[in-house]
Amino acid sequence: MFAYRQTQLIEDLKFLSRTSTLFDGSPLTVAITGSRGLVGRALTAQLQTGGHEVIQLVRKEPKPGQRFWDPLNPASDLLDGADVLVHLAGEPIFGRFNDSHKEAIRESRVLPTKFLAELVAESTQCTTMISASAVGFYGHDRGDEILTEESESGDDFLAEVCRDWEHATAPASDAGKRVAFIRTGVALSGRGGMLPLLKTLFSTGLGGKFGDGTSWFSWIAIDDLTDIYYRAIVDAQISGPINAVAPNPVSNADMTKILATSMHRPAFIQIPSLGPKILLGSQGAEELALASQRTAPAALENLSHTFRYTDIGAAIAHELGYEQLADFAQQQEIEAERKQERAELKAAKKIAKKAPVLEESPTNLEDPEEVEQSILSSILNFRRKRND
Repeated sequence: MFAYRQTQLIEDLKFLSRTSTLFDGSPLTVAITGSRGLVGRALTAQLQTGGHEVIQLVRKEPKPGQRFWDPLNPASDLLDGADVLVHLAGEPIFGRFNDSHKEAIRESRVLPTKFLAELVAESTQCTTMISASAVGFYGHDRGDEILTEESESGDDFLAEVCRDWEHATAPASDAGKRVAFIRTGVALSGRGGMLPLLKTLFSTGLGGKFGDGTSWFSWIAIDDLTDIYYRAIVDAQISGPINAVAPNPVSNADMTKILATSMHRPAFIQIPSLGPKILLGSQGAEELALASQRTAPAALENLSHTFRYTDIGAAIAHELGYEQLADFAQQQEIEAERKQERAELKAAKKIAKKAPVLEESPTNLEDPEEVEQSILSSILNFRRKRND
């Protein structure tokens, strides 16, 4: 836990230092929908650490620091005092793709986004709208094509939802406000989402690749995702579509192998496509579990954005705590070596006190090898002088 927190603190401070040059440093007031979700919680904490004020827009009785938000009928003063709106809320996508679930996915995104964009457009203070989106924009299977922000949209259900979701921000952009939509890959977090589920499966020996394992897996560490949102909030260079993915997508087979290696568990099972289809329905399986998107963060790379994790193995180790276990084992090994050195030094000094020393005593030395050499030299000098 200490190693995790130490790494987290160091990387957070590095990020805040990098972003301090991107704006004038004045604290911002940021209104956030979906602030109690996986990304929203992490982003709220990061913004507050950076000295910014967060207004949580919630759909229940508000507490201090919160405001009630009706997605289909937002109050006209909802964004009063806010400089930036971050819109993260939406029905969870994971689930069986029946008509009611698909309707909930769409209805929880498109119209609420449009109504919020209209409020941003009318606001005299709120200058920026950052809206969530997803790499599902590109469709569920584009082969080995490298997908950038310039790539065309797909033609399946989630691609259509993402298109309409992004287009719903138009009232804000048409009013001259800065608008960005964050096309997110699979967020890796030990606190929720896909990773804890996979950890459970692999822990019980049920982990394995989906189908032939060739599908592309575009991922992003949760810390990198909140970094991207934070930068989008403060950096006026960020607008339009932003692919929030790590620079190195991996195949499903490689991801499976890396996770199994990190957990020291086997992953021999090949999960047939029938399994996800039973759970999610045929369409849900194709667009979620079996989806293949080889996405690149071209816009961020053009801005020389620094990612915390470009290697999925390092991201998994950090999020699941294996990073701290490795550090602990290494620290134990180092401590054992130091203990052995102290024992050898103590023994060498004990011998040195009994040696026929003719010159300066070696007992003030700190290296066992130096002590040993000093003792041998003293003995040889003693014998040579005695023979003379």
